[in-house]
Amino acid sequence: MVDVIVLAGGYSSRADTNKMTLEYQGKPLIMNVIETAHSVSDNIIVVTGHYHKELSSLLKGIPYVKVVYNDDYSSGMFSSIKAGVLNVEQDFLIVPGDYPTISADTYKKILLAKGNIRVPSCCHRLGHPIFFKQVYRKLILETDFTNLKDFRNSQEYAIVDVEDIGVITDIDNQDDYKKLLGKD
Repeated sequence: MVDVIVLAGGYSSRADTNKMTLEYQGKPLIMNVIETAHSVSDNIIVVTGHYHKELSSLLKGIPYVKVVYNDDYSSGMFSSIKAGVLNVEQDFLIVPGDYPTISADTYKKILLAKGNIRVPSCCHRLGHPIFFKQVYRKLILETDFTNLKDFRNSQEYAIVDVEDIGVITDIDNQDDYKKLLGKD
């Protein structure tokens, strides 16, 4: 088992609404991410920020979910990564909360692969979730990097080829959401 950090601290400004609560497959978008991550983890850390109250209420009572508020969310996603990493106890995966179509098989394939950092790739594009051995906890907390891509690229990492378009499919705006729903 691993810990999973789900990033949900942003403003969702390009979506003009809290995209984590948009409905997909009969439930809030973020629940799709959480439920799939639960296939490999009993410790899911959801890092909130701008929509903390709304997400805390939504996730209340789920025994395997710990909601962590990032009071520095306005400084960007890497601050939420650090807030999540403060709460990991073992190897961990980081996944943004707006990647609702990643399959459970993809999570399992990443965990079975080799490498201290493992990044899924589909259609020759790197995606999420990204796996880190626990030894990276301290380095992430102490780094001056401001985004995960730059941090990842500063390290050696293994590419895990998957046939799962979900690893590169995020919901940034209303057009992405319509495409997800097949209404484009």
